Amino acid sequence: MEPEVPRRGSEAAGLPLFLVLQSPVLLLLLLAMLLPGPEASPLRYSVPEEQEPGSLVGNLASALGLELRRLGPGCLRINHLGAPSPRYLELDLTNGKLFVNERLDREALCEQRPRCLLHLEVLAHSPVAVSAVEVEVLDVNDNSPRFSRPDYQLEVSESVAPGTRFHIESAQDPDVGTNSVQSYQLSPNEHFALDLKPLQENSKVLELVLRKGLDREQTTLHRLVLTAVDGGNPPRSGTAQIVVNVLDTNDNSPAFDQSTYRVQLREDSPPGTLVVKLNASDPDEGSNGELVYSFSSYTSERERELFSINPVTGEVRVSGALDYEEASSYQIYVQATDQGPVPMVGHCKVLVDIVDVNDNAPEVVVSDVYSPVSEDAMPSTVVAFMSVNDQDSGSNQRVSLSLPTSLPFRLNGLGNSYSLEVSGPLDRERVAAYNITLTATDAGTPQLTSQQTIRVEISDINDNPPRFQEAAYSVYVPENNVPGALLCTVQATDLDANQNAEVTYSLLEKEIQGLPVTSYVSINEVTGNIYAVSSFDYEKLREFDVIVEARDKGSSPLSSTVTANIYVVDANDHAPQILYPTSTNSSTAMEMVPRTASAGYLVTKPKQPNPDWRYSASLRAGMHSSVHLEEAGILRAGPGGPDQQWPTVSSATPEPEAGEVSPPVGAGVNSNSWTFKYGPGNPKQPGPGELPDKFIIPGSPAIISIRQEPPNSQIDKSDFITFGKKEETKKKKKKKKGNKTQEKKEKGNSTTDNSDQ
Repeated sequence: MEPEVPRRGSEAAGLPLFLVLQSPVLLLLLLAMLLPGPEASPLRYSVPEEQEPGSLVGNLASALGLELRRLGPGCLRINHLGAPSPRYLELDLTNGKLFVNERLDREALCEQRPRCLLHLEVLAHSPVAVSAVEVEVLDVNDNSPRFSRPDYQLEVSESVAPGTRFHIESAQDPDVGTNSVQSYQLSPNEHFALDLKPLQENSKVLELVLRKGLDREQTTLHRLVLTAVDGGNPPRSGTAQIVVNVLDTNDNSPAFDQSTYRVQLREDSPPGTLVVKLNASDPDEGSNGELVYSFSSYTSERERELFSINPVTGEVRVSGALDYEEASSYQIYVQATDQGPVPMVGHCKVLVDIVDVNDNAPEVVVSDVYSPVSEDAMPSTVVAFMSVNDQDSGSNQRVSLSLPTSLPFRLNGLGNSYSLEVSGPLDRERVAAYNITLTATDAGTPQLTSQQTIRVEISDINDNPPRFQEAAYSVYVPENNVPGALLCTVQATDLDANQNAEVTYSLLEKEIQGLPVTSYVSINEVTGNIYAVSSFDYEKLREFDVIVEARDKGSSPLSSTVTANIYVVDANDHAPQILYPTSTNSSTAMEMVPRTASAGYLVTKPKQPNPDWRYSASLRAGMHSSVHLEEAGILRAGPGGPDQQWPTVSSATPEPEAGEVSPPVGAGVNSNSWTFKYGPGNPKQPGPGELPDKFIIPGSPAIISIRQEPPNSQIDKSDFITFGKKEETKKKKKKKKGNKTQEKKEKGNSTTDNSDQ
């Protein structure tokens, strides 16, 4: 069978199809005209029942004017409204054709409904649009009429006048329309005829009419054959036997107040709820007028499960669970039978209209989720597709879908289908994933809701440069360091993820004293460790800086820099020398200083061979010492003469009488800079005999010896300084001890302050 051509197609747009497909704007306009809006009629197809699976219903892509190869794979999808199971129809996504997927049995799907419709929604993804589709399942004449029982027994009084009518149960045919029962035939006889009385749409009440009076004495039993014929091509038929027993009693039939009762009943009515109270009467007396109520054979088994009738009172009550979504109305056929010897029966019909109540929560069906979403996604980027459905009717079926307003997402509704779109900026470093709760709410009273949660991951882009933990780094390294020594570690972190957060380190190119920076330091590109490439010399290079760059591994790498300042710390690696007076043959150099020497008299001058040798200018200011070293390295006599406050201990030589020498801060014990401490800070010596007679210069073999002769000494130069070598100290040690007492007496109580650095 050829598929039915839908009632609207691409030709409705009035534009050539090739022109439409060449222009995205025209394609969108065509979709807007083809795909229904709120008031547009759906596409309609029809398919006969009992078609083989795979049978073609229609080409939706052609009907919608869509060219699938231009729209891409999976551009169309269908949703079965009402969620029928199984899925009787499916869509071939490769060509857009709608085909039969499961065997269609109209009678099983729609029972006796005049039209059997399957409702679909067609969803086009790009561009996004929705079209409604109705597929009518056409009836075929695959069922024969059947009577509820093969034979009927009628007991008719012979006193019954001609024209009396007797109800006969009609035949049932599951088919509809012309394929249902269209006519009845009664076997030829002289007493009875058929009269078809319309009772309801697509149904007839069959009555047997007595045309001629019965005479029990002539015939007590009449056998008739009743044939039901449908209107199919070819027609089908069914038969039943009617046996009429002729009696002689009860000549009145019960009658109901109304032939049809119509009531409305809520679908949530509990069992026991009164539907209607029927009333029938019979003018006969005694048992001929006693009535019993019951369901007639027209009442289906399903209706007998849902409703019950009191045989005495005629009350019809609910006995099962009603569901508007299963059936919106019921037809109950009731009969009243008297208790005469020849029972008479009266009939009526009860129409029950079921009123829908909001007893079905809406359902959210998520069809597609496009996760993860890039954090630089533009507004209106589609994240997911979903649809809503409610089994109720009317306002109870109207469903709205919402999500929290605080999220950077929004919903775009198209009929019962929705798309979830980006509406605001995304930042993975702030929120890495969203659990989006969709809430479906119907318009019923009370409202019912349901929720569905969608998890959307946010994918990273390289939008954060590495950042160092410090604004700058300061490194102190002693000179003469070992090449390869670790100087410091710089660290940077990146808030991005994966390769966008992987950081490598490098040194920016620059020159230090004419050499590239890599001649001095190197860096581990993974750990950020900075190493010394060579040994540093404080006397040649005291400080320098390098610039470290941290770069991530993103597709568009980002970087940042930091400065590492490297300071070389001096070490005592050079010894001083004495220039004047000179020493000959390793003997002590002697220089006589007259007692009458005035302030500023030149005594000697040490050599400053390298930057390790320093002098302190502060020692000259306000100090009263017998001798002191100036910045130029000149040893001169002090202006005030000798003083008894001499140092007692040397920290740079093991001889206790050598004087106290304190290295400057940061110079270390082996430094060539020292300080002779005099003045109020040190206690005065008990007598002139404890004055030191020599001072050791740390790191140098030179010795400065200072000696005072008694005032009455015959020596012309009573005050003098001797410059000698360290090894001469021990030779003179014993001799000095012998003269110590005498020297103390001669020195007197004079005190000298002397400092040198």
